[in-house]
Amino acid sequence: MNLFYKLALLMGAIVVLSNYLVQFPINYIGLNEILTYGAFSYPITFLITDLANRAYGVQVARKIVYIGFFIGVLLTLIISTNFSDLISIRIAIGSGVAFFIAQNLDVNIFDKLRKKLWYIAPLTSSVIGSTVDTFLFFSIAFYGTNVPWLTLAVGDLIVKLFIALTMLIPFRLLLTSVKEFSQLKRN
Repeated sequence: MNLFYKLALLMGAIVVLSNYLVQFPINYIGLNEILTYGAFSYPITFLITDLANRAYGVQVARKIVYIGFFIGVLLTLIISTNFSDLISIRIAIGSGVAFFIAQNLDVNIFDKLRKKLWYIAPLTSSVIGSTVDTFLFFSIAFYGTNVPWLTLAVGDLIVKLFIALTMLIPFRLLLTSVKEFSQLKRN
């Protein structure tokens, strides 16, 4: 299985996992009002998008986003959506809308900044994409409910920004392999 399919399947799996985990607040030291478990897995999607963008370019990175979107939304609807619960349905819709917009934004920003220092494109695109994703998702999924969505969104975003910084480590480590792969592809 080539890198494209591995990244696309991994993208879909991370989206499904994150959509499931976002339903569970962290019930330790008062974090249940500001953080869910989904905040820890979802930022990996931006690493996947950025690696795909570096290896294949903007067009193929978009295809991985589309495949991840399709897999993620379809499996979320099948696995973790309770159709008798409006919030569960709103989570699925919010996830799909936020993912699609934020990931495409990430792809475009990364592409525009790709020739800068190695860390500028992934960090900038992930920070902006995470911010857009977080507020779109939480407002669509929880606005007008008794869920403290604004504090959850802020807590979620803080974790995502921290993870975006830490994702620079695997991005840098994988950058050489991705560059070698993309050079082999051209030959």
